Amino acid sequence: MNEKILAERYRLTEQIGMGGMAIVYKAVDMRTGHNVAVKVLRPEFNEDIEFVSRFQREAEAASKMTHHNIVNLLDVGMDGENRYLVMEYVQGKTLKEVIQERGRLNAPLACQITIRILSALEHAHRNGIVHRDIKPQNILVHADGHIKVADFGIARIADSATLTRGDMVMGSVHYFSPEQARGEGASAASDIYSTGVVLYEMLTGRVPYDGENPVAVAMQHLHATPTPIQSLAPDVPPAVIGICMRAMEKNPALRYQSARDMASDLRLALEDRGQRPPEAEPEMEIRQPRPHLRENRVPGDSGRQQRIPDGSRKLRMLWAALSVAVGIGVITGLFFGIRALVEHYATTTLTPDVIGMELNAALQRMTESGLEAQVKEVSSDEYEAGIVIMQVPEGGETVQKGRDPVQLLVSTGARKLEMPSLTGSSVSDAQSLLKSMGITTIITEKAVSGDYIPETVMDTVPKAGESINRETEITLTVSGGQTTVPDFSLTTLADAENMATDSQLILNPRLDRVDTENPAAHGLVASQDPAAESRVTLQTPVTISVYRCPAQQRSRVIEVTLPESESDINVRVTLQAIGSTMEWTFVTYTCTVENGRTQKVTIEFPDERDYLCMTYADGSLIQRLDLSEE
Repeated sequence: MNEKILAERYRLTEQIGMGGMAIVYKAVDMRTGHNVAVKVLRPEFNEDIEFVSRFQREAEAASKMTHHNIVNLLDVGMDGENRYLVMEYVQGKTLKEVIQERGRLNAPLACQITIRILSALEHAHRNGIVHRDIKPQNILVHADGHIKVADFGIARIADSATLTRGDMVMGSVHYFSPEQARGEGASAASDIYSTGVVLYEMLTGRVPYDGENPVAVAMQHLHATPTPIQSLAPDVPPAVIGICMRAMEKNPALRYQSARDMASDLRLALEDRGQRPPEAEPEMEIRQPRPHLRENRVPGDSGRQQRIPDGSRKLRMLWAALSVAVGIGVITGLFFGIRALVEHYATTTLTPDVIGMELNAALQRMTESGLEAQVKEVSSDEYEAGIVIMQVPEGGETVQKGRDPVQLLVSTGARKLEMPSLTGSSVSDAQSLLKSMGITTIITEKAVSGDYIPETVMDTVPKAGESINRETEITLTVSGGQTTVPDFSLTTLADAENMATDSQLILNPRLDRVDTENPAAHGLVASQDPAAESRVTLQTPVTISVYRCPAQQRSRVIEVTLPESESDINVRVTLQAIGSTMEWTFVTYTCTVENGRTQKVTIEFPDERDYLCMTYADGSLIQRLDLSEE
């Protein structure tokens, strides 16, 4: 691709990926010199509220997370109509590419990669974020071996209707959880399921479910059992197989309930220590041995009552000690419980809503609430410089003081634009570039030129390099090519039509008539505008008039029948010589409701040729007559 500068900062050097809603470019941050990845929302989705909101959610989700196994967000903004995210650039391959190149991976390597994925998910889930689209295409393997999870929030597939979107979804449906396939909302357990599918693919070299179309694959997630791992990869330890299959349970309640739990079991499996036992089932009881006192029972006593001899002084003292201990324990528990509540309310607060506030005032509000803030700047045509345009977390959310700072996105004002150099560009390319900069008023003016090919920009107002903004009116002077108007005088109408075509001109369909007593002049061109030998742009309209001699004039009365309507109808009657493409307009009138829908119209033929007659009602052809038949 030709290099392009985004937001006057990021030089896009090559396209490195394309998803259902965004295009990803490798770019150079011209301020730092570092390589970055720039994700740009596809232009066709710029006005789509759903896609724009998803793109915005990815920015919000990424801004909440900083983790060594997650592709980190560096910047977010708009350049004209282009919405973009700037992420750290990961030099390497996707996990999908690694699997395609190497086939199945050995169990220790597959487990290590999965642990890194789970580490990223644990961080995300703690921040209230569900990925919803875990798949090998979204796992980046750095050249040095680091694992990074990408695409939080943008590639969401939350309902079964999206299964019909073709190839964009095929890469995701293989990793759907059953609840996603049913069209239900995704949860952290859904991410666990998808991670299990990714682990299965690494261990076996193939996805657990495949089919001819996305719907067939989704149905297998709901009802089918995958091919046993041991039959495809006999060397995989049973403990690892058990972990994978538990993650892929169709019932979310039977899966791992956290990414941390699954990662712990994988670590145990790598250490060959087996697998952590699953959570206790409801019917299971875990009993701990309880200390008991030696007791004396009366014969026949059921054991429900214990009798302590009056002389058992030591036993009484033991009971007293136990009572005191229990009392102290209760008091201690109450103390620490109350202290924990006090500490909780003392260390948490509600995030103030500072969107729309001036930055200094917003920072003051954060300080008053005991919160820190991190500021990121972005240009905005809607907000003045220094105004907060977005915050994460949103206002009203409960947050812990002294932990993660509140992210504030602050406007730097409307981006300063510079008129680009457009001379020599095609008019369509020039208009597209200006529109991408947010320019809405673009005027084109045709000019005669033998130096520029037609539809090429010759000049602009303002000139290249001048400061502009989105409201600036841009005028493009565009080459219309060049031709010379021939001399039509005293030519026949048929010759005039041919001469205009040869000179790349068009004739005005309105044909004026000039009366004459000379029969020989009847039907010949009497005048023209522009004048002969004028230099004009290609396809310039030329208006001509022809002589009409009453003694030579042929005419015909036709009947025009219009469709029934309760409103007035605009009528146009034209003549076209048989064998010609030129339609001459001879009669126009408005037929009112009161006049009825049938009228007689007199047609005067401009020359001796045979003609077709067309009638148009409000622009639609309703009647076509061959006037040469009578």
